[in-house]
Amino acid sequence: MEKRSPQVRPERGTKSPAEAAPKRGKKTTEYGKQLEEKQKVKEMYGMRERQFRKFYAIASSSKEAPGQLLLSLLERRLDNVVFRLKFSATRAQARQVVVHGHILVNGKKVYSPSYLTQINDVVSLSPAIEKHPVFMETVVEKRLASAVKVPDWLELDRKARSGNILRMPVRTDIQVPIEEYLIVELYSK
Repeated sequence: MEKRSPQVRPERGTKSPAEAAPKRGKKTTEYGKQLEEKQKVKEMYGMRERQFRKFYAIASSSKEAPGQLLLSLLERRLDNVVFRLKFSATRAQARQVVVHGHILVNGKKVYSPSYLTQINDVVSLSPAIEKHPVFMETVVEKRLASAVKVPDWLELDRKARSGNILRMPVRTDIQVPIEEYLIVELYSK
């Protein structure tokens, strides 16, 4: 008897049907665009849905343009102000610094990252955090020395490590490309 050599077959089933099928470009719906924009802003400011809705409710109940007022409210949150004043490297870190009681507003400790700052509020680092050389050198001193610009609505005193709220932030102060009208359209349905 003659020995037959085994037939070599190509591997079957190496790709799933989804991988093998050509990709079709899905067109994003108007709702999808609105939802994407809202999620982007929510994630940027580190907020959850419930809190974001509260801020939108405040903005929509005013006589001003709701989209612009929403962005102004988000910018005035204490964790964002701490980030903008270069007292932290990220908004998440700013939130943690606030929650741990290392931020003073007008000389009083504030533990709420969602605290809304007002005109002429003075935001500063607590004396306790200034005793932590690792944090001060790696975060605060490094950020203060960087070329990152503090927005025009804030005034930074580098020596005192404090900042002052000069005015309410306006739409032109926010450099990130946000299409706030999409968020307004999403919530107005």
